[in-house]
Amino acid sequence: MAAAALLVPTTASAAGPLISQNRPVTASSSENVAFAATAAVDGDLGTRWSSAFSDPQWIQIDLGSSARVDQVVLAWESASARAYTLSISPDGTNWQELRRTTTGPGGTETLPVTGTGRYVRLDLTARATQWGYSLWEFQVFGTRDGGGGETLLSYGKPGAASTFQDDPNCGGCNPAKAFDRDPATRWATNPTNGWVDPGWISVDLGAPAQISKVVLQWDPAFATAYRIEVSDDNSSWREIYSTTTGRGFKETLTVSGTGRYVRMYGTARSNGYGYSLWEFQVYGTGGAPVTPPPLPPNPSFPGRLVWADEFNAPAGTGPDASKWTPETGPGVNNELQYYTNNNNARHDGNGNLVLQARREVTPGSACPVDPVSGSGTCQYTSARLNTYGKFTFTYGRVEARIKVSSTQGLWPAFWMLGADFFDQRRPWPYTGEIDIMEHVGKEPNRVYSTLHAPAYFGAGGYGSPLELGQPASSAFRTFAVEWDSSHMTFSVDGNRFFTVDRNVLETTRGPWVYDHPFFLIINNAVGGDWPGPPGAGTQLPQDMVLDYVRVYQ
Repeated sequence: MAAAALLVPTTASAAGPLISQNRPVTASSSENVAFAATAAVDGDLGTRWSSAFSDPQWIQIDLGSSARVDQVVLAWESASARAYTLSISPDGTNWQELRRTTTGPGGTETLPVTGTGRYVRLDLTARATQWGYSLWEFQVFGTRDGGGGETLLSYGKPGAASTFQDDPNCGGCNPAKAFDRDPATRWATNPTNGWVDPGWISVDLGAPAQISKVVLQWDPAFATAYRIEVSDDNSSWREIYSTTTGRGFKETLTVSGTGRYVRMYGTARSNGYGYSLWEFQVYGTGGAPVTPPPLPPNPSFPGRLVWADEFNAPAGTGPDASKWTPETGPGVNNELQYYTNNNNARHDGNGNLVLQARREVTPGSACPVDPVSGSGTCQYTSARLNTYGKFTFTYGRVEARIKVSSTQGLWPAFWMLGADFFDQRRPWPYTGEIDIMEHVGKEPNRVYSTLHAPAYFGAGGYGSPLELGQPASSAFRTFAVEWDSSHMTFSVDGNRFFTVDRNVLETTRGPWVYDHPFFLIINNAVGGDWPGPPGAGTQLPQDMVLDYVRVYQ
């Protein structure tokens, strides 16, 4: 086993500590699975990242929180960069240039820099060899904002509050929900006697601590005026932060104070409701912290194929039962079809799976018969399949080559749902939903990619359409998403048209709820709230045709 190694900077006395090791990292490409981007931040000089053999390429590190960066070390393999730009960003979107060169020397480059941000990126534009770009190590040195070595102190700690809600609208929304690092659960004040000012929530860190940062992820019921206070005895409180212009969503506060207890004390509400927090996180040193479960490792894109269905089965056979489960029964969202037990899902013998939506003339065996009237209970039938219980995963590149169905009232989709929908019987949208592709027949040239979560769902989902310039059903198209702990990028036929940055999402719409297992779903719906019902011009049957579905990690 190779030994871990630290590249000692030539200006070590001026540099802060190494803050990039084992942090999430993404790259434009990897030569193969043996040279993943993670090898550039593992502290091991015997492993390396290597890109595809083309220009341009890039590699990017997520430091996890904002930091003041004062030095970067690039330990090149012989396949180095002659021209590159080194940049830093607070959000992965807006970049500040730290260093640019067209005369990179290769070897080990120690670069004194000055910048503040969460993301550090190396854009590589000219190779020194015929090969790609290859780094033994990409190291970032500096100090995290709020002090070096800050730790999440509030996870799993006891909480208290002025009141809390526990009713059909917000069941069990007690103080503990703000400290569980679950962005789909929340604390809320009680509507019976708690939708008043002031309202507060506090946490016991278990021991005295030096507090350097507080993160508040608000529900729409947020505080416009509040104080952050600390206490040694849970009785006498000292203010360490206050505002009268709270804006809600995610607020990251740099603070300085010492105490065992930390409290958010709200004095003015944003609306007619109370106060509600998805997360109340306290960072610093000391206390009695409990280490939260680690996030899954980030993939390097495009990654290694880990699951696929190429649909190369004989004509007339149903979906592979080892990979897909048929969902049967009526649809949701006021859809009109009845999903059958694979009566509407068949291989065509040409390497495709066909999900057919059709109008049923008689009940037959496809539609259940109403025991009272004796008539069929469905006018339309179709198919919906999922991989729950057979394949779930967290992060990766997911893609499918599909020829969509398209006529008034049709709604084909390729999407993912959080596995806790079935694992823990959590209601939608608390599990999170990732819609890689949706198409509604009334918009023949358009497809959509959208996220749904407790704070943004249904018509308020966070997403983007793509105008194709021709009917969506005119050809097979490859619909894909690249998903890790900090972003999702959606594409059609390689055209990346919509990127979700975690920090932007959290500071403008609500929590990111996508750091847990999801399963795949394909379906061909009829009717529903969005597409509306079939009309006079609707042509049925309609086939949603899938060439393949693949997952890379």
